[in-house]
Amino acid sequence: MRTQAAVSHGPDTGFTIEDVEISDPRPDEILVRLTAVGICHTDLVTKAQMPTRVPAVFGHEGAGVVEFVGAAVTGVRAGDHVVMSYNSCGTCVRCAAGRRAYCEQFAALNSGGRRPDGSSTLTRADGAVWSSFFGQSSFARHAIATRENVVVVPEDTDLVTAAPMGCGFQTGAGSVVNVLRPTPDSSLVVYGAGGVGLAAVMAAAALGTGTVVAVDLSKQRRDLATELGATHALDGASEDLVEQIRELTGGGATHAFDTTGVPPVIRNAVKALTAEGSLVLVGLGAGEVGIDTMDLIGAGKSVRGSIEGDANPQDLIPLLLDWQAQGRFPAERMISTFPFEDIDEAVARMREDVVKPVLTF
Repeated sequence: MRTQAAVSHGPDTGFTIEDVEISDPRPDEILVRLTAVGICHTDLVTKAQMPTRVPAVFGHEGAGVVEFVGAAVTGVRAGDHVVMSYNSCGTCVRCAAGRRAYCEQFAALNSGGRRPDGSSTLTRADGAVWSSFFGQSSFARHAIATRENVVVVPEDTDLVTAAPMGCGFQTGAGSVVNVLRPTPDSSLVVYGAGGVGLAAVMAAAALGTGTVVAVDLSKQRRDLATELGATHALDGASEDLVEQIRELTGGGATHAFDTTGVPPVIRNAVKALTAEGSLVLVGLGAGEVGIDTMDLIGAGKSVRGSIEGDANPQDLIPLLLDWQAQGRFPAERMISTFPFEDIDEAVARMREDVVKPVLTF
């Protein structure tokens, strides 16, 4: 079957809208016609790391309507409205224990560029296209997915708003709900008020967290953070940032969440924690950070990473949709829409003033 996809031809190129051949779904696969897809920093980071002249289709925050369901798939029907998230095997020890984000086959299923058997879901006249990104490659009008990474949602769901819940919003909110778990007596500092960070702010507010501090270089994003539930917003360029946080939180934050991946920011985040405080990292690119281990040991602080907010999409995405319906997770406030064909403009605006670009079909 022919469809259109936004194809990348290397780390330094834009995207080109091209006709591609999408394979027939196998018995354990699902064909989804896209309605919307969010653009995530992970798409751009992965693109930047790809070898030159490799045709590839990214996209991993897709939402749409099911057109075909393989005979071995249960719980999904043609016509269902779905949100697509990361893929997992569903059978390994970690998946069986409910820790799907740490599936033993996570790398192969989400960033291998092929199905597990080495075949591609997308081809061009000159050969296979690097695809199956997060089990979907949804920068396209159609995507092949599996039961493991498809979440059926109510038919009246706004798929444009729901699409980023497959990764970005899930990562931010999930890190708060599943990992940090703040209480009304807690204080949480969120470093980076992009889509992931603001999702964390909204989740913290939804849980009734007493103090929620957003830190960002952009005044526009700091203002938006306070509108979405942050009790305070601080300029990340402030020389006395750690002291400001300690003053606001009565001696140090009980929880912190970093989306920046910037080593000096992470070091300051650790310094600004109170004794036994916890920091969760999700920002890519930090590499070696250089944390003071004496501070960690002496104050009993903890630092850990998280994939996808430790979330099982089948549980967290419905929760976020419920919160949104109640007005407790106003994700629509962060989203700017662009026609699918304008993907390069959307990427450019993402680097300027747009918090969360979503492509629409």
